[in-house]
Amino acid sequence: MDTIVVIGHRQPDTDSIASAIGYAAFRNITEPGRYVAARCGELNAETCFAIETFGLKPPVLIESVEPRVSDLKIARISVTQDVPAVDVAALMDTHDIRNVPVTDDDGKLLGVVGEHGLARAYAHQMKISEIAITALPLDTLARILSARVVVRATETLSGRVIIVLDAPEITTKKLAPGDIAVVGDNEPVQRAMIASGIAALIIADRAQVGDPVIREAESKGVSLLATDLDAFGIGTMINLSLPAHRVMETDIPRLSLTDTIVHAKQIVYNSKFRSACIVDNHETLLGIVTRTTLLAEVHRLVILVDHNEFTQAVEGINDAEIIEIIDHHRLGVISTLKPVKFLNDPVGSTSTIITGKYRDAGIPPTQAIAGILLAGILSDTLLLKMSTTTHQDHDAVAYLAPIVGVDPVAFGTKLLGKGMNLEGTTMEELLMRDTKRYELFKKKIVIAQVMVPSFEFPRVNADAIHIELNRLRMQLGVDFYLGVFTSVVENGSELFAAGDSTLITKLEIRNQPVLLKNMMSRKKDIIPWFGEKLRQV
Repeated sequence: MDTIVVIGHRQPDTDSIASAIGYAAFRNITEPGRYVAARCGELNAETCFAIETFGLKPPVLIESVEPRVSDLKIARISVTQDVPAVDVAALMDTHDIRNVPVTDDDGKLLGVVGEHGLARAYAHQMKISEIAITALPLDTLARILSARVVVRATETLSGRVIIVLDAPEITTKKLAPGDIAVVGDNEPVQRAMIASGIAALIIADRAQVGDPVIREAESKGVSLLATDLDAFGIGTMINLSLPAHRVMETDIPRLSLTDTIVHAKQIVYNSKFRSACIVDNHETLLGIVTRTTLLAEVHRLVILVDHNEFTQAVEGINDAEIIEIIDHHRLGVISTLKPVKFLNDPVGSTSTIITGKYRDAGIPPTQAIAGILLAGILSDTLLLKMSTTTHQDHDAVAYLAPIVGVDPVAFGTKLLGKGMNLEGTTMEELLMRDTKRYELFKKKIVIAQVMVPSFEFPRVNADAIHIELNRLRMQLGVDFYLGVFTSVVENGSELFAAGDSTLITKLEIRNQPVLLKNMMSRKKDIIPWFGEKLRQV
């Protein structure tokens, strides 16, 4: 099963995207759709700028890592609509399956031939007075009857099958030009049937086929087959030669590759077929799943980068198998069933850790990967000015910048400028585009961080900020919704908080905005500061 590199939070920042792309490339995880994020345009402007600058594909939104039908071992067995039912039965026996999908020549699903459908069709055929075949290739009929073709006069047969029991003069009155007659070891009867103008003659029960019979069949254009089967065996096998579309059922349940396994189990377990066909949007058959298929335990393999908390993880993380975690945040509450690789280094950026992976392995990143990692570091450390910045971050920037061929200060300044994007942006968008969820002392908290050139913006827009924070808090049902407006130039942040008024007073943050000097890091400055206040309440 493929491994997915997964980042946290629903509005991922540049470092999250950069570290995911960088580590996916390092691990050779190159197929599209590897990153839990949003499509470019839904990402913040800073991240989109970095992705587009280095010619990388925007990450693909993966709503959930809950196991899906695409993660199963899907049986890819099917027949086209004209395949004889006897061949479908043989396929069931060979692959030990109860149902075989039927498609048209373009691969579109038409129905399913199942054991019960075969039994019903066979019982119905046995009840009718006449046996008939429809558009059956001569070679197929010969194979079904284990017969040899003595004379080939036509390639396809279609008509009634008459087992000759009466005298020839009586039987010939019943025959039509397209019919097939079954006779035994009686040459006069054989020749009489040929003379009547039928389409084919089947000589049963190991009877000899004389040269005069062969010559007459060739002369009259009558196909001639010889088999060891007796008349009853021939009738039985022809009964099973109906084309698949004549015995199939069309009410088969359908699934798509994106359906969850939980949903697939509900569909399959409630189906009379005990299976379901997988199709795409154009009804093209992709495979079939059965109850046996669904018995296997399936968990998507996931690598978490830039987070290690359930509250920040993608949907379905409880059903996934986490195989590795790479992060630089505080320890959260994610637990795993098996031991996993867990690298948590208190540096300024997860992209710094990924850069170290390349350096330790002696594998230089490509210019594009080096560029996106550089963007991740400069973004998360605010041009290496954040209090979280370490000497490893400085070393990583010094290593990456020559590979990319840019001046890190000039590039970083432009990058952060793109990220601010204050003009023409609604307050809702500003307070939702870079958010993280936390749970501290049984309180649910959302912290939105907005980068601003100076504190003039939050002070001028204070009323609008208060209104939107209170609305978002009620909409999300959290205890606190904090808006942190951070300025590199001012070397600090201003905090606005929406919450229970009594708690706001106890926390001594009623007079807003609260100036937080030298505090620019959400994880190292804001969370410890706010958490300590909560602890004391």
